[in-house]
Amino acid sequence: MAKLVIDPITRIEGHLRIEAVVEGGRVKEAWSSGTMFRGVEIILKGRDPRDAWVFTQRFCGVCTTVHALTSVRAVENALNITIPENARIIRNIIDGAQHIQDHVIHFYHLHALDWVDVVSALQADPGETASLAQSISTWPKSGASYFKGVQDRVKTFVESGQLGLFANGYWGHPAYKLPPEANLLGVAHYLEALDWQREFIKIHAMLGGKNPHLQTYLVGGMAIPVDPNSQIAVNAQRIAQMKQWAAMARDFVEQVYIPDLLAIASFYKDWAGIGGGLGNYLTYGDFPRKTIDRPDEFWIPRGVVLNKNLGAPPAAMEQERIAEYVTHSWYTYAGGDAQGKHPWQGETSPRYTGPKPPYEFLNTDAKYSWLKAPRYDDTPMEVGPLARMIVSYAAGHPDVRAAVDGVLQKLGVGPEALFSTLGRVAARGIETLLMTRELDRWIDELAANIGRGDLSIHSGERWRPQTWPAEAEGWGFMEAPRGALGHWVRIKNGKIENYQAVVPSTWNGSPRDARGQPGAYEASLVDTPVADPEQPLEILRTIHSFDPCIACAVHVLNGNGRELTRIQVV
Repeated sequence: MAKLVIDPITRIEGHLRIEAVVEGGRVKEAWSSGTMFRGVEIILKGRDPRDAWVFTQRFCGVCTTVHALTSVRAVENALNITIPENARIIRNIIDGAQHIQDHVIHFYHLHALDWVDVVSALQADPGETASLAQSISTWPKSGASYFKGVQDRVKTFVESGQLGLFANGYWGHPAYKLPPEANLLGVAHYLEALDWQREFIKIHAMLGGKNPHLQTYLVGGMAIPVDPNSQIAVNAQRIAQMKQWAAMARDFVEQVYIPDLLAIASFYKDWAGIGGGLGNYLTYGDFPRKTIDRPDEFWIPRGVVLNKNLGAPPAAMEQERIAEYVTHSWYTYAGGDAQGKHPWQGETSPRYTGPKPPYEFLNTDAKYSWLKAPRYDDTPMEVGPLARMIVSYAAGHPDVRAAVDGVLQKLGVGPEALFSTLGRVAARGIETLLMTRELDRWIDELAANIGRGDLSIHSGERWRPQTWPAEAEGWGFMEAPRGALGHWVRIKNGKIENYQAVVPSTWNGSPRDARGQPGAYEASLVDTPVADPEQPLEILRTIHSFDPCIACAVHVLNGNGRELTRIQVV
């Protein structure tokens, strides 16, 4: 028996530590620890709720915009504000573009190197790589000379002793199964995706002023003008440009991302039986077709699926059933740490009781993480692309059903394969494919609205605090790329009295709760094979399949402005 510590987990956002007991070549038990403190909720107390989105958007620089949208929705919910149609559509476009870019980046730049052996690509025959590429896609960059050029670039990295982007990989690990030609294909598209995502996300700069951290959100709508007669507003020219970016996204996803996903997954079908974890899935739903108050009409449905049950419609999801525990988290609750608290009553009261670095192991029988433990009806849940596809599939979503069944058929596996590490990878790709198609429809919807003469973008209703009730509370939500994201706000006398954010990586990366129930990361690692404890590649595969974003879940705050540490890059 061996106890492994992976700290920090790399190719994620934020700081995550995994401890695992390996016995007989498999993980017997695992613990997930967020190793930084989040204090943004404390910063928000006493501030104007209309400004909250500017602060919460800085939870993270990877999710870029999701906390802004969730925050304005929370305040709008508290103040009973209905936004104009154009604002709803533009928010959908921004959100959809975020999903597409984020998922492509995850597949190639954060997760692919768990499956693709970069150094092996040096042994590839570029001509055979070209034949492979042409057999799975019509993508134009598929000639032998193109792949030879990529191979030469990688060779330069290796021979210099400085692999750069590809440093510190477990190259040559026995768990890698791709032939050299497939590895070269993956490396080439890794590099292509860097250029592609930089160009595509300009849609955020157009609609939000910049990326990351868009600047055009407002409680009550958006701050970007819509006017076909203005050069500085959303007009016909900008609609046409967005259509071009949407087409570029769809081409790359259909001709590069999905073919690569299917090709790579075909070599790793055993991972369709690894990493299933909890089997409980939760979605808030998102992409309203009308108002945010009509979740039955969302493009991504709201619901809960328990015990991997795809044979029945999802159960209703009611946010009042959510509670966060701090039994094994470095926080304390008034009234005792064994209770769970709904976010409206939630507290952010840090109390670190762990060891001082450097230390060998955490005391996992006590508190061991800066992440809280969200639960739904006292049940741990998985959130994210897989949860969205599971809930949508169970709900009979026609586009999701067709896409999921098609991918499963091509891989030659059944629906049970969804409940796995490979299932998470496939679900993210399926969602991206469907999102590229929906993005085009939202742009058309915006154009049609403008064509009808509807130029409204912001509701002035209840903008001024004099129109607000003395006390109000609201819940904002969205399906962020990594899963169900919720913000809860309590407003008193025009100021924020309490603010709590429960983010996807808090759901998935949570420690044990008061009942000892593990979170999704912890549960999914159980029974994962580990060929070499010195190089735990398999553990990284499952953790990366969730696309952790720990910065959203934990943050450093020092109120005295004292320097905590200095990092020198060499």
